[in-house]
Amino acid sequence: MDQLCRGNTHGVAKGTGNGLVRTIRYQEIADALRSRVEHGSYAAGRLLPSEAELSAEFAASRVTIRRALETLRDEGLVDARQGFGWFVAAEPVRQVLGQLVTIEGQMAESGIEPQRKILEFAFVTAAGHVREALHTDHVLRVKRLNLANGEPFAVVTVWCPAELGQHLSRRDVERSPFYELIGVALKGATQTIGADSVSSADAVLLGVPVGSPVLRCERLTTDLQGRPVLLSQHVFPAHRTEFVVELPNAEPSMAPSGLRLVE
Repeated sequence: MDQLCRGNTHGVAKGTGNGLVRTIRYQEIADALRSRVEHGSYAAGRLLPSEAELSAEFAASRVTIRRALETLRDEGLVDARQGFGWFVAAEPVRQVLGQLVTIEGQMAESGIEPQRKILEFAFVTAAGHVREALHTDHVLRVKRLNLANGEPFAVVTVWCPAELGQHLSRRDVERSPFYELIGVALKGATQTIGADSVSSADAVLLGVPVGSPVLRCERLTTDLQGRPVLLSQHVFPAHRTEFVVELPNAEPSMAPSGLRLVE
């Protein structure tokens, strides 16, 4: 029994009124992590410490840590994705494509509290791709971190022609979407979505490993005359994000109606 109790992956023996009861080490670790999830120390969608970090914290082997995490995954409390590691299981942040609305409005309707943290508010000279998209040399650039129930879910950068943003303040763009602020009637937008790996700067903001997969979306919004008035770029961690597109019935085609392929 003494030899068994020393085994890191096997378990320890605890005294009770009836003698010794063997407890399994991975179950103890699973209990500790479960408590952190259930009491909010680890919020929904948050990445857990790496297996190596947990191994050091609990003085247990990686095999034992992985078995504890797999136990919690079987209970539906945690999950894992390639490139991210383990995270607290949660419903993904979903955005329905097909209407010119903000993801924050859709989140609020689903009972998720959206928040914005403004990282940059500046009038600048437009970079090449921004100048080409908006047909102007001077723009207002706003970069922000979007949060869902206090956890980061997107890094967003928005550009608008300087003349449309000259009356705006940092506080304005923190509280309201650009659609409501620029004073222009909008026709619609073109949104392009692609896969990418996260940069080191955005990884810090999103709390994900450098190089992990993200969805990168670029949206160009136009006014009623078809003139571009807003360009925005959104970086979403892939493990928390889903885009939903409703496809109407149409004539048989290789490409879904309402969507086009971008090479």
